[in-house]
Amino acid sequence: MKLRSIETFSNPFVGFVRITDDSGAQGWGQMSTYHSDITAQVLHRQVAPWTLGRDIEDMDDHLNYIQEREHKFPGSYVCRAMGGLETAVWDMRGKLAGKPVVELLGGTPGKIRAYASSMKRDITPKDEAERFRKLRGEFGFDAFKFRIGSEAGRGKDEWEGRTEEIVPTIANAFKSEDVALLVDANSCYAPQQAIEVGRMLEANGISHYEEPCPYWELEQTQEVTEALDIDVTGGEQDCQIPIWKRMIDMRAVDIVQPDVMYMGGIGRTMEVARLAEAAGLPVTPHCANLSLVTLFTMHVLRSIPNAGKYLEFAIEGDDYYPWQRDLFVNDPYTITDGQAEVTDAPGWGVEVNPEWLAKSIYQISEIDR
Repeated sequence: MKLRSIETFSNPFVGFVRITDDSGAQGWGQMSTYHSDITAQVLHRQVAPWTLGRDIEDMDDHLNYIQEREHKFPGSYVCRAMGGLETAVWDMRGKLAGKPVVELLGGTPGKIRAYASSMKRDITPKDEAERFRKLRGEFGFDAFKFRIGSEAGRGKDEWEGRTEEIVPTIANAFKSEDVALLVDANSCYAPQQAIEVGRMLEANGISHYEEPCPYWELEQTQEVTEALDIDVTGGEQDCQIPIWKRMIDMRAVDIVQPDVMYMGGIGRTMEVARLAEAAGLPVTPHCANLSLVTLFTMHVLRSIPNAGKYLEFAIEGDDYYPWQRDLFVNDPYTITDGQAEVTDAPGWGVEVNPEWLAKSIYQISEIDR
């Protein structure tokens, strides 16, 4: 494969990538959300020069090559940009083969259980419980995640007493029902406080305790994991394979949560999944919005033997994620009986909305044939 051009269509929230190879075949991918207009610049300046015109046989090796060439710039932005390139390559390969990406990954199309994932901390416990009940009735969700503490909050709650109120409120809203309840602390607590909160979670039947401590402090999270029976989870922010190896080797968490877009694409996410499989750990990826990251994650989960219990499915609308509106011509995110579905359409099976593209910031890197 030799790529002739890489195009980006972005705004500050989301950015899509279109690649064209020397035969004229094309594929669509996406860079990570948030500051995507900046990520597009990184892609054109630090990814495209090492990619265009190069004979690429092994995409995973090529991404390693890019990181070697850009060794002075390790970290998130280069990975976010590489993800746009890599996911577009998967789409092109799928379309050329007439197969969905999931089949190229060794999996099959089909349904996947989803959990309704709240992003809000400014919502009262009562209102959160009410909207969860409504979502259960309307879409059949049987798993829900809500927020506790405050984001990187140094032990502070969003408001005093909120966590102590919301945990039993949500638990009581589904009392005697076969419903899984999950929480996300978003790096709020030091270990001792995290353990105390974790025991309250256990007492209320919560089964998943996400990112209790600052995510970069692996030993702190490990301390919490070892002290509690509840599944402690994490990894969404991490994008470097050596950190993942260490996290898994030291059993810092019970469940790993790579984000396809933060990681730099499908291949690097699958590498984390293989490391986790060898250690006997399940993978429940992070995918906290309804851009293409959730669709990418659906294909991964249908392809790996150690997939976790469910797919994260963001439930926020225009009040929280107004930039999600009108991204696609065809909605890939229909929930029926609490399940999403990976279809058999070639590639990613989705078309980006031309009207959205027309309003975006356009850039192209290209070479002559």
